Amino acid sequence: MWLPMIGMTALPHLGGLYGGYITRKEVNTWYPTLQKPSWRPPNAAFPVVWTCLYTGMGYGSYLVWKELGGFTEDALVPLGLYGLQLALNWAWTPIFFGAHKIKWAMIEIVLLTGTVGATMVSWYPISRTATLLLAPYLSWLCLATSLNYCIWRDNPEEKKKEE
Repeated sequence: MWLPMIGMTALPHLGGLYGGYITRKEVNTWYPTLQKPSWRPPNAAFPVVWTCLYTGMGYGSYLVWKELGGFTEDALVPLGLYGLQLALNWAWTPIFFGAHKIKWAMIEIVLLTGTVGATMVSWYPISRTATLLLAPYLSWLCLATSLNYCIWRDNPEEKKKEE
C-alpha cells in the first residue's frame, strides 16, 4: 500500500510545481506593480504553505481512496469532487499570474473554495481524518479569496479605448 499512498500524496504537488514555474517570473515583475493589502502574507510564505496544503490534501485523498476500496462506485462523488477541486486549484495560477485576469481568478477561486467545502462534506462520513486534513486548506483559501478580492478591487482593469 506504499505506492498508492506516495502517489496520491504527491499528485497535488504536480500542479504546484507548474504553478511555481508560472509564478516565479511574475512575482518579480507584474505582481509588485499591483496594489495589495497590508495584511497579505509575505511572498516567501506561499511555497511553504502550499507544500503543506498539497501534502495534506493528497494524503487525505489516499485515506478516502483506501477506506472506499479504491476507485469504486462509492468513490465516484468524493474522489470526483476532489479531482474537480484539484483541477480548479491548478487553474487559478495560470489565470491570475499567467493571464493577469484578476476578476476571472476571483470567480475561479470562489468556485474552488465552494468545491473544497463540498469535498469536505462528502469525505466526512468516510474519513474524519481526511476531512480535517482539508480544514487548513479551506482556511487558507478563505484568506486567498479575500486577498484576490482586495487585489481585484484595488487594481481596476483599464478599459480599452475604441477607435
